[in-house]
Amino acid sequence: MAVSHRTSSDKTTKTSNAIPAPERSAAARVASLLGAKQALVQLIDADGERLELPQVLADVMYQAAELLAEGRPVTVLPDEEMLSTQAAADILNVSRQYLVRLVDTGELPAEKVGSHRRLRATDVAAFKTARDAKRASALDRLTSLSEDVGGYELGTKRPSRET
Repeated sequence: MAVSHRTSSDKTTKTSNAIPAPERSAAARVASLLGAKQALVQLIDADGERLELPQVLADVMYQAAELLAEGRPVTVLPDEEMLSTQAAADILNVSRQYLVRLVDTGELPAEKVGSHRRLRATDVAAFKTARDAKRASALDRLTSLSEDVGGYELGTKRPSRET
């Protein structure tokens, strides 16, 4: 599972862990090649020996390459990996306290290990995917509403409100 980390510093164009342009370009090329969904993905070593990659590995490489091409740092975790609340909060780009509230309200499953909460990487990734889909849907609705009331029309003046 490839997981992209987004931190508050990612909001600026230059970040401390930004992916350099040549690496982004190479990642975009790899994503383009892997995205073609060719029947066979192979690696060739220095001696010319070919190794066919399993599709699941090619899929992980494709996801990672896409994220890197966007300039987003990537971490690959096994599905069964158990994360601390801080690590999960970092992946979701929320505070640890907010994440604990999500766990306590049952919105995000977790297990107790001693006095600590641990979250499965797959649960965190699924939560992030669902959250991002909700956000995108809400943004689409907001854009549609703005278009309906003429919020994007250029050159028109809105009447001023007087109180």
